[in-house]
Amino acid sequence: MNKNHLYKVFMGIVSAGFLASCAQQSNPSSDEDNIVYSVESPAITIEFNKQLYSRISANIHGGQTKLDEFQPSEYVVTHDGKRITEFTFTDKKTSDINNELGQGTQVAISGISAEGLTKTTVVSTYQRYPTMAFFEVSYTNTGADNIKVTKWVNNHYALIPEDSTSDSQPAYWSYQGASYEDRRDWVTPITKGYSQQNYMGMNASDYGGGTAIVDLWRKDIGLAVGHVETSPKLVSLPLNYPQDQAAATIQIELEKNTELKTGDSLKTVQTFVNVHHKDYYATLKNYRNVMADKGLKMADIPDSAYDPIWCAWGYDRNFDVDEVLGTLEKAKEMGLEWAVLDDGWQTAEGDWYLDRKKFPNGDKDMQAFVSKINQSGLKAKLWWAPLAVDPGTDLLHDHSDMLLLDENGAVQDVTWWNSFYLCPAYEGTIEYSKALVRKMIGEWGYEGLKIDGQHLNGVAPCYNPAHNHAYPEESVEKLAEFWEEIIKTAQEINPEAVVEICPCGTSYAFHNLPYMNQTVSSDPLSSWQVRHKGKTLKGLMGDSSPYYGDHVELSDNANDFASSVGIGGIVGTKFTMPSSTGAAAEFALNEDKEKIWAKWIDIYKTKMLPKGIYLGELYDIGFDLPETHAIQKDDRMYYAFYAKDWNGEVELRGLQKGKYQIKDYVNNLVLGTAVGPVAKLETNFKGYLLLELIPITDE
Repeated sequence: MNKNHLYKVFMGIVSAGFLASCAQQSNPSSDEDNIVYSVESPAITIEFNKQLYSRISANIHGGQTKLDEFQPSEYVVTHDGKRITEFTFTDKKTSDINNELGQGTQVAISGISAEGLTKTTVVSTYQRYPTMAFFEVSYTNTGADNIKVTKWVNNHYALIPEDSTSDSQPAYWSYQGASYEDRRDWVTPITKGYSQQNYMGMNASDYGGGTAIVDLWRKDIGLAVGHVETSPKLVSLPLNYPQDQAAATIQIELEKNTELKTGDSLKTVQTFVNVHHKDYYATLKNYRNVMADKGLKMADIPDSAYDPIWCAWGYDRNFDVDEVLGTLEKAKEMGLEWAVLDDGWQTAEGDWYLDRKKFPNGDKDMQAFVSKINQSGLKAKLWWAPLAVDPGTDLLHDHSDMLLLDENGAVQDVTWWNSFYLCPAYEGTIEYSKALVRKMIGEWGYEGLKIDGQHLNGVAPCYNPAHNHAYPEESVEKLAEFWEEIIKTAQEINPEAVVEICPCGTSYAFHNLPYMNQTVSSDPLSSWQVRHKGKTLKGLMGDSSPYYGDHVELSDNANDFASSVGIGGIVGTKFTMPSSTGAAAEFALNEDKEKIWAKWIDIYKTKMLPKGIYLGELYDIGFDLPETHAIQKDDRMYYAFYAKDWNGEVELRGLQKGKYQIKDYVNNLVLGTAVGPVAKLETNFKGYLLLELIPITDE
């Protein structure tokens, strides 16, 4: 099966008519003579009226679906709270374009407000991205009085609910890319009264950053907005569905005080709108490809990034070296291939000296420890929490210049470890961290790093005068460059080094993703989080990217391997030996548990689904019931269904024409046959059903 079969068919249809459909609509119909311009591509239409309000329609069902009525979509807010939303149309200019996103069409639409503020909205569409439109908006004060702007807003749209919305399902589902201290779901249903600001800066002392996209969809159609700048910006992407409004709204905005004198201009960041069918995966995939065109391409993936993982965290920080070494043989016997030494090997965050109670001979003991892991047939990975420094450490005493400071000169707390932030944009921090990587990989011999902490995803603006920042937000915008230096340093020593960044429940910041080659569900609070985070990261990082489902002990019932295996996630565990006592006893193996763990690890290694193609556009994770995920690997299709208790029909989409054997590969049961391209199966299950569809060839 061609891995992009469905997508290529769609692209072939819509691209054929692109140039013709992007023609200027300068003769509006009589019943809509207020329209001054219509931006059209094969899948999206954006109409502007004489006040430069806009409305958006999607063209992805063989007909045009209007998503809402005209409303202010790009505007500014002044210091007194006034919204300047009406701009009387004055001019439009169209042109053909050809840049890193390919060939396309661009229009610049201008208008002027009663206050003398001239707005120019530049909208670009591209053949390569028929469901998207890109916006660059600027405002110039052409009046006599100064205008104090406190906020700009782009792409404010409403998505009216479907008329057929049932009481049993929400009006909408959403993906929201912001990070919060409560580690909330990234994918969630939306009902009346919902509101979330989705600020891309710090939403708590050490929780911030994220992916600047908000996606809202109903059962038949979806709408997303975001920005496509190549560095993080401190924007917000609020999603609101007030009790007294008929529709939910989304937008992208930035709050910043700017005084525009006569002749001064303000320019927004480059934003986008995307329309789609089914859930948010199509938006994430488009966004990933756009950002790759702009230079942010994902790292190469070594084969070892897909290997299953045992982590010593079951023994906690107070681990004994001998008990860790005593578990390696069992880990290898069960089919695991990585051994991770977790938190507790160091004296403190920041100093990163070896704890002499555990490694009395220092470097020599650590080298011997890694050697024993390798002799057991496992690869060694080491836990590390950079950008944090503890009170009382030598690093804080000797290098306070590395600290990230706020506008009052105060430190920024990393609450989990009672630490302080180091500034990632300061040369001293960068060089110190690179030297640690050279020690861990080059001297001690580790083949991978487990980089851990919710503070790694985003940082606050830095006002430390020792850093000579051009502007405080340099720390925010250059965090990704810090991670680039880390992975480059690791791979200069070992080109196959695996760099996992675990931002502890935060919503991964897209700009950091090119500088890691393994993601993780990052302390999931449920199996639902394991699954929807997996879908999200496959969308952002790649259909075959290595996503680790984290320790299975963090999943529902502490044993839900099915949620990782079924979605193409890497399996892992922090089991401890049967003789373990204290806190470690919670994760101790017994005979039954060992059989279950070994079975699932074997299934994972036999199928190796992360190396398949995750087909995220086939099923809607919110509206399709039961929850369904599909993976294509070679000529076979794999389906994962999840529900508390299901009794009914499931649909097998994305098949090639022809006949398939349907197999429950967990229980090794043949359930019948199916005929593509779409088949249905009557079934019942509790929790999950994992299927393999094997082509039947005529002899």
